[in-house]
Amino acid sequence: MDVDGSIEIDADRCIGSATCTRLAPDVFTQDDDGVVELLPGGAAQADGSLVREAALGCPVQAITVRVG
Repeated sequence: MDVDGSIEIDADRCIGSATCTRLAPDVFTQDDDGVVELLPGGAAQADGSLVREAALGCPVQAITVRVG
C-alpha cells in the first residue's frame, strides 16, 4: 500500500453504506450485517489513494488511515 501506515475500522460507527467497498473493493468487504471489514491481505496490496478516498468518503468516518 502506498500509505505507509495502517487502516483502522470502527465497526461500532459503521452504518453499512458500502461506500468503501465500492471505492476500494480489493481492500474492504462487508460482513453479513453490512459492517465493513478489511479483506485478508487487502491492505498490503491496496492503492493508497483509493484507501484514502474510501476513508474520506465514509459518511460516519468509520475508517481511519494512519500514516507511519
